[in-house]
Amino acid sequence: MASPIRTISDTARWVAHYRALESARPDALFNDHLAGRLAGERGAAMARSVAGGPQFAWALSVRTRLIDDLITRLVTEDSLRFVVNLAAGFDTRPYRLPLPAGLRWIEVDLPALIGEKNEMLKNEQPVCRLERVAVDLADDAARRDLMTRLGAEPGPGLVLTEGLLLYLEAAQVKALGADLATVAPLRWWLTDLVSPRLLEMMTRGGRQKLGGSDITFKFATDNAERFFGELGWELTDFQGMFDAGHRLGREMRMAWLWRIMMRFMKPEAREQGRRMSGIGVLRRKV
Repeated sequence: MASPIRTISDTARWVAHYRALESARPDALFNDHLAGRLAGERGAAMARSVAGGPQFAWALSVRTRLIDDLITRLVTEDSLRFVVNLAAGFDTRPYRLPLPAGLRWIEVDLPALIGEKNEMLKNEQPVCRLERVAVDLADDAARRDLMTRLGAEPGPGLVLTEGLLLYLEAAQVKALGADLATVAPLRWWLTDLVSPRLLEMMTRGGRQKLGGSDITFKFATDNAERFFGELGWELTDFQGMFDAGHRLGREMRMAWLWRIMMRFMKPEAREQGRRMSGIGVLRRKV
């Protein structure tokens, strides 16, 4: 039987399904009232097709909550004027976060996904000024045209790449990061990151092909400070998934054993364990 996950865009439904599951919990970390509609039965089927589904459930819930909190904080503390979400998929933050009505929220994704999302949410009212832009980020010319357009936005602004970099080659991440650094109004960049060690664990046994599809996990870095620093970005904070999962009550399987083992590790190894995955907070160098 063919995998229900065929393209990168399909993962938007897969992720939305896990947001719907989290939102249905009595102790939910967030309330995404639109996730179930966007995921549909295909999203549920995708989740069933992916090996180790429960391991993705906790990670996607924690990732969502961490980014929610960071966006809300930065919008307030830095008086942000706009947020741009690259490869936005079926994200619904402009409908559910406590954002200022005057904030501009720009979603960027492929034309087909943008069209479908517009149709599915046409009767929903965002809390801020929402715009969707159809751009293929793999097209260098189209991506740079987008950067030029963003450069005309009144700043300061924030760019979000959630669930995107993992699917890119390092050279593609470098090209994207360098392009973003040329956009003067952009001050912040939020992105999820994984270490090479975690990438190896994720790809062991051929599981890098998501749900039996041809989609593979690719990008990882063990030195985000240096990697992004060379592109014009300073890593100012790193919110580790392991510690956040413990704090929020959403942990990976056998997390208790990892915590015991970490007590006996050298400080450097312990820190590497904590930084295997998380959310990087990057600030554009002036």
